[in-house]
Amino acid sequence: MSFKHTTLAAAATAAISLAGTATAATIGLMAPLSGPQAAVGQDQVDGFMLALSLLGGKLGGQTVTVLTEDDQLKPDVGSQIARKFIDKDKVDVIVGLSFSNVLMASLPRIVESGTVAIATNAGPSPLAGVGCKPNVFSAAWQNDGAAEAMGKFAQDKGLKKVYLLAPNYQAGKDMLAGFKRYFKGQIVDETYTQVNQPDYSAEITQLQVTQPDAVFVFYPGGMGVNFVKQMSQAGLLGKLPLYSVFTVDGTTLPSLRDAAVGTVSGAMWDAALDTPDNRRFVAAFEAKYKRTPSEYAATAFDAAHIIDVAFRKQGQNLADRKALAAAVKAAGSEFKSVRGPFRFNNNNLPIQNYYAFEAVKEQGKVVIKQVGTPLPLHADAYQAQCAMK
Repeated sequence: MSFKHTTLAAAATAAISLAGTATAATIGLMAPLSGPQAAVGQDQVDGFMLALSLLGGKLGGQTVTVLTEDDQLKPDVGSQIARKFIDKDKVDVIVGLSFSNVLMASLPRIVESGTVAIATNAGPSPLAGVGCKPNVFSAAWQNDGAAEAMGKFAQDKGLKKVYLLAPNYQAGKDMLAGFKRYFKGQIVDETYTQVNQPDYSAEITQLQVTQPDAVFVFYPGGMGVNFVKQMSQAGLLGKLPLYSVFTVDGTTLPSLRDAAVGTVSGAMWDAALDTPDNRRFVAAFEAKYKRTPSEYAATAFDAAHIIDVAFRKQGQNLADRKALAAAVKAAGSEFKSVRGPFRFNNNNLPIQNYYAFEAVKEQGKVVIKQVGTPLPLHADAYQAQCAMK
């Protein structure tokens, strides 16, 4: 299989080369850049490249080349890209790593090589627990975290019965496990659907039969757009509370518009967070790309700043992979995240706040409002199983 750099990557490389006389480091960025989840991948690329631009085209004072590849949300393609990045391109760091199924498929060669990898859209439970690795990080989340926040939010609201849905892959299972960890009421049903399934009419009919107090779903990207719109078309939104994670966000809100009103989402970040660092990030992203960023852009933006601090610590000695991994670990506590508090736990996954956000309509426009912080400074449920200190 052959891989080609995207037009964006080529343009970015050309722009970056202007920042210095020689390329000192290479970053491989893998994300889904085609198909229903392309918006998720594009936001990661754009968030990373925005940070690089704001840092003067350098990370840690070193000029860089960024190579981007489309994993197509296919584990076998992702695995081949990881091998290409490591064996052919000799990258210093791999970023992105797509969805959890793609990350897990790419993991063997990454671990074998010792290459530092920073996920910006995955935190599978095996990697957080007994399968933790010293050279593999997530600048995003442990998959359960946002769902745990929604489980606690639903519990605090006094709900008794909830219907759960998610796509049938590792992250979907992690999300529903996370919700159930904090929600103590009755799970009336737990349904797993095909990845990228476009039609949810059968599932929506079934959940109506069970008469739950609320529905909780994990449907990122195009899946979320389809599900929420079909819930709206069935006349359920506004009558049946819809709680979600990675379903109503910056990538889907432009398509959902009024259909999103009233939905409540758990996340570690949203453009609505009112902090100086986040306001600057959102303003810069909107000015450059003419759209509101999603959490995927925020995590990639943060990942670039983590690498910036780590490269500064390492200087020119990027070939020492163990030392570079240690520098990345330390950088997690030193850089300023747009999401608020952040540091890497012993398992190289984040300790961070998880917020609750609601989509509301104000002056004719759908906007997101923060309505709580169910889990402040939250550590994942698997870190005790990780042997790393």
